[in-house]
Amino acid sequence: MAEYLAFHYLSPKEILPKGFIPPYGTKNFPEACAALLLSEAKRRRLKPLRTLDLGCAVGRSSFELAKKSPEVVGIDFSKAFIRTARTLAKKGSLRFHMKTEGARSQIVTAKAPQRIYRTRVCFRTGDALRLPDLGKFDLVLAANLVDRVKDPKKLLRKILPQLVHPGGLLLLTSPYTWTKEFTPRSRWLQDSFPAIRRLLAPNFRLVRRQDLPFLLREHCRKFQLTFADATLWLRRSTPSSS
Repeated sequence: MAEYLAFHYLSPKEILPKGFIPPYGTKNFPEACAALLLSEAKRRRLKPLRTLDLGCAVGRSSFELAKKSPEVVGIDFSKAFIRTARTLAKKGSLRFHMKTEGARSQIVTAKAPQRIYRTRVCFRTGDALRLPDLGKFDLVLAANLVDRVKDPKKLLRKILPQLVHPGGLLLLTSPYTWTKEFTPRSRWLQDSFPAIRRLLAPNFRLVRRQDLPFLLREHCRKFQLTFADATLWLRRSTPSSS
């Protein structure tokens, strides 16, 4: 849990050893995802009334999206993540132990945005492949989710088109780390981006693609640098036959 709280609520500069410069322009990843989605919405003059953060983890992107959307739903399979996100929504901050070395740690604080934004977010536990009827959303974020579900084709072909209003936007990010822990090997996508594009094509049009690098901290001298593939999609008004 501490790694996720640091990933969501601290900046790369705050998790790196003092004096080190964040590599490759890395930023707070959940904040960057929300900013990318909201900037495209602004460019298209889309005012998001309802927004979904699917696979929200401990909630930072949900809170950031709430700065421009009056209703945000954050869903994650992990009950522990949702409990933590709800605590942050209620209290505004949460102290936790961030590992430094061996059994040693330092106490740091995760801080959520202002209360006016936190009250706009509803956190719920749920399986991305077995969602209740949530209605449709103007914006949907699915950050680092596609390679963490049992059936990515179902997510892309069936679930996501049901969630996005025509003219709405979908942001997918993923490093395409296919593992048997999350996805049976027979269901891994081969050549992930072309496969995703093909599966989404009947219902979505690609409008933007870029890398989003991020850092994960294990302890004060060990980090993972990852480059997520971020793709923005516009929901078609009518399904394409192509």
